[in-house]
Amino acid sequence: MAGIEDGGFRWLNEYEKTWEAIQEDDEGSLQASIDDIIHTAKRKRLLVRKGNVRLGMMRHLYVVVDMSKSMKESDLLRPSKIACVTKLLELFIVEYFDQNPISQLGIIITKNKRCEKLTDLSGNPRIHISALQEAAGKKVEGEASLQNCLEMALKLLKNLPSHASREILVVYGSLTSCDPSDIFETVSHLKEQNIRCSVVGLSAEIKVCKTITSETKGVYSVILDENHCKDLIFEHVRPPETKVNIDASLIRMGFPKHLTNDYPSLCMCHIETNKIQGLDCTGYFCPQCKSKYCELPVECKICNLTLVSAPHLARSYQHLFPLPAFEELQRDETETCEGCLNICKDVKVYMCKKCNQIFCNDCDLFIHETLHTCPGCSSHYQFQENT
Repeated sequence: MAGIEDGGFRWLNEYEKTWEAIQEDDEGSLQASIDDIIHTAKRKRLLVRKGNVRLGMMRHLYVVVDMSKSMKESDLLRPSKIACVTKLLELFIVEYFDQNPISQLGIIITKNKRCEKLTDLSGNPRIHISALQEAAGKKVEGEASLQNCLEMALKLLKNLPSHASREILVVYGSLTSCDPSDIFETVSHLKEQNIRCSVVGLSAEIKVCKTITSETKGVYSVILDENHCKDLIFEHVRPPETKVNIDASLIRMGFPKHLTNDYPSLCMCHIETNKIQGLDCTGYFCPQCKSKYCELPVECKICNLTLVSAPHLARSYQHLFPLPAFEELQRDETETCEGCLNICKDVKVYMCKKCNQIFCNDCDLFIHETLHTCPGCSSHYQFQENT
């Protein structure tokens, strides 16, 4: 719960004067203090990351979205919970596939005491985003059914290979759940199948959600505002640590080439649609069964071989060996950032411990959250290669 800190409740602690952390700069602006607070919070999350940890790199994630009548409310998220959550999930889906290129994702929604599978597990973000936008444009009504969603996700995930990470992320705005039977039996089945379930609460802490996440080794968190909601959802972009009782195994993958034929043909991605999309002469051909696909990564529908490209595996490398946090230093008057080549205007700067190069606040966050490699170390290594 957001109100619990250091084992106790926030309202039992001393009164905190949070406004004293925000101060005006020389020009009378508060933006510098606000940016410093946001940067400090992000740096705390970077320091928590550990390297050389066994992670579930190949992920199968189902996102459960509450679309009951409670999502019409606008107490914390404006203009409404469903509008804000839809926008944040669109960004999350793009970031999820960018950071987890060999993973798959599906969407399940719940309303009117029922659940509906919106999209199957797929590696195409455009399919999920368009389906989510279409569902959010319809009427949100009725009550949510948490058990029905978990049961559907369990049926879809339990037959997947055990070496992959199987997860459920529930974005839940209701305070109640209309379930057909005992939900704790479903939780025990999730636990037996090693399926991790995490919940992002949009209203208040609910006992059943806390029990579900604790039993399945997931994460339960409740939002404070829109920015906090985005941070909580984006925490699930990083692959989780694998469970101890999962054995390591070799995974067969195919690396198809992008070839051109003399005649147009339909790809397996769009062969079931009524549109002519995917009808062309180029595509990726499975090295095992020669099936055609228009994009990667994808699982072959004929031979079930995982088709990826070499850059997809290379982009997953940064999760296993994350870039260490830079050392925080006090800024000199003429300190120049190695990233943007501008004079650092912030009070604090950050130095890479390997190459001793200095970076500003913005470049520090960009390097650790997006680039995942130090420009100073890369340029130094390139200089040694050339000489």
